Amino acid sequence: MTTRLGLGLPQMRQYDLGKDVPDVARAAEAMGYGSVWVFERALFPEPATQGLYGVEGLPWPDEYRNVAEPLVTLTLAAAATERVELGTSVLVAPLHVPFQLAKALASLDAASGGRVLAGFGTGWSHDEYAASSVRPFAERGQALDELLEVCRAVWGPDPVVYDGHLTKITSAVVGPKPARPIPVLLAAGSAKARRRLVDHADGWLPAGMGAGELAGQWRRLRDLAAERGRTEPIRTVLRVNARYQAATGAAAGRRPFHGSVDQIVEDLTAYAEIGLDEILLDLQSTARDAEELKDVAAEVYEKARASGI
Repeated sequence: MTTRLGLGLPQMRQYDLGKDVPDVARAAEAMGYGSVWVFERALFPEPATQGLYGVEGLPWPDEYRNVAEPLVTLTLAAAATERVELGTSVLVAPLHVPFQLAKALASLDAASGGRVLAGFGTGWSHDEYAASSVRPFAERGQALDELLEVCRAVWGPDPVVYDGHLTKITSAVVGPKPARPIPVLLAAGSAKARRRLVDHADGWLPAGMGAGELAGQWRRLRDLAAERGRTEPIRTVLRVNARYQAATGAAAGRRPFHGSVDQIVEDLTAYAEIGLDEILLDLQSTARDAEELKDVAAEVYEKARASGI
């Protein structure tokens, strides 16, 4: 396969976390998926004071009422697998104390033999910021900048020294260290965020856009990298929140990745032609349980391989 496939782990309320997360992770590895992923949704405001993604009037999906903590979920998957990479798409950086998150990711990478992919974003929910952010919403970019710097410091050689807005490390030994340099990927939707990615990150985590828009953004990101003198390749992982339906017609105006397995694979083929490294397929929201999630994931993977993705 020229485009690798990843699978979203079950974090929602229809799943038994202790049983289903290890089970799905093991199954994904056996099927051939190259990675398993978690996302972060800290709470569900009721009544909602802000639309989904900050879009006025757009309702929050009901499945966001109960989303398991991402690093706990990823640790369960790490203990049950040997090969798949373990990714976050994404951790909302300002909801975490930088030093504690850097140390947790380093510990997970050391324990898993060097399989962590650290995906970060700045988020959009004012309610989540009010509940747990370390800096105000207006300072979300600065919070992400500091987190990136703290991660590099904590993951690097001892003694660790850092003097930031939130984090003060005069001189310390901090372990365990990651098994290898942890790749950092960013969501990077704005022009400023794209510059941050090109200058300070290893990869890009796009989500929620049409194939034409995605191809255009990827082209602009490569052009920006060339302008800023970047020579290292940019790793790309597209996040797809699929909604599976057992039987559906080819209705006009169907949203990408909403439909039958054959339609989801058809969309995967179109997006794979953009030339991304990997597509993360999250199927958990419409699966009734872990057995259905595994069955659909297996069918998608087999048909995607057969189609040459």
